[in-house]
Amino acid sequence: MKLYLRISSLVLLFFTSCATNTMVKDCTVVALDAPTFEVPYFSNPEMDYVYKANITAYGNELSGIFIAKKINDTTHRMVFTTEFGNKLLDFEITEHDFKVNSIVAELDRKILINTLVKDFRLLLRSHYQIAAQFESKESKVYLSEDGKRLNYLFVSKSDNTLSKIVHATKRKEKINLFYTVENNIFASKIIIQHKTMPLIIELNYFNNKTN
Repeated sequence: MKLYLRISSLVLLFFTSCATNTMVKDCTVVALDAPTFEVPYFSNPEMDYVYKANITAYGNELSGIFIAKKINDTTHRMVFTTEFGNKLLDFEITEHDFKVNSIVAELDRKILINTLVKDFRLLLRSHYQIAAQFESKESKVYLSEDGKRLNYLFVSKSDNTLSKIVHATKRKEKINLFYTVENNIFASKIIIQHKTMPLIIELNYFNNKTN
């Protein structure tokens, strides 16, 4: 009986998820190949991840430099500066908390801080508990649940790299992350696209040898 209920719940989750997210409408449910998924792109504590950043919101643009560093097993520090090196904001972020080290007065708005924390927490998160696994023609799709929020992780079958994360409710997509991957441990370009507001963050790896 317990096994029947577990299978029934999984099937219901599958059809509910596929029906409410067009990104996986053609998926099929498969057995989990692992109970967790580790995102490698910001995981090296010896590395400073430096990107040119462009934020477009409500017709306005802000450009600068985004720097992220893993400072311990649970925490990343992220700094956003102007292209001339003036610090605009400095956060420490975990999966469940954040600390504002500094922020300029022009950006010190609760709604803006909460939005950026949500975006960068999703970007810097390194560990997901997997509730279900699907498969499409081109991707393996892992589903992680955070209360009422769902995260769909799309892994390319061709090179086994994480190419996209869809952050959603059961009814609609909220945020899409797209990765252009140099190898399976580093993303050279990242786009964070909101589906419910006109906000796009584009990060391009800053290479001192070519810039």
